[in-house]
Amino acid sequence: MNVQLPEYKQWLIKAEHDLKSAEILLNSREAVRDTAVYHCQQAAEKSLKAVLVFWNTPLIHTHDVTALVEKCIKHDNSFERWRDVAEELTPYATFFRYPGDILEPDLEDCISALEKAKELCSFVKKVLND
Repeated sequence: MNVQLPEYKQWLIKAEHDLKSAEILLNSREAVRDTAVYHCQQAAEKSLKAVLVFWNTPLIHTHDVTALVEKCIKHDNSFERWRDVAEELTPYATFFRYPGDILEPDLEDCISALEKAKELCSFVKKVLND
């Protein structure tokens, strides 16, 4: 029997999968940094969407982590501390996904993105008591 999880938990699972993907991509012998930071952004986006779903707030169709943090702040001012992290992670949704002047972020930027995405996801789980 397959039990349907609440939607917010499904968002959290997807966020966790993105974090795991980012870790694997960064820690592999042949690191794939451009895709790793994309998954960091996705983890942050999906964890914030989990909170909004939990609060029965209509989701906006966006990859803008800052916009999602701002929606969360309207419900819980403690999300204010994540504004800078959101601004750092938002560009990773698209910046390195297509050819351009810079193909990959620096390793240090990737490590920072992963740490911050993990911290945000952990914070969200605490807010949701999950």
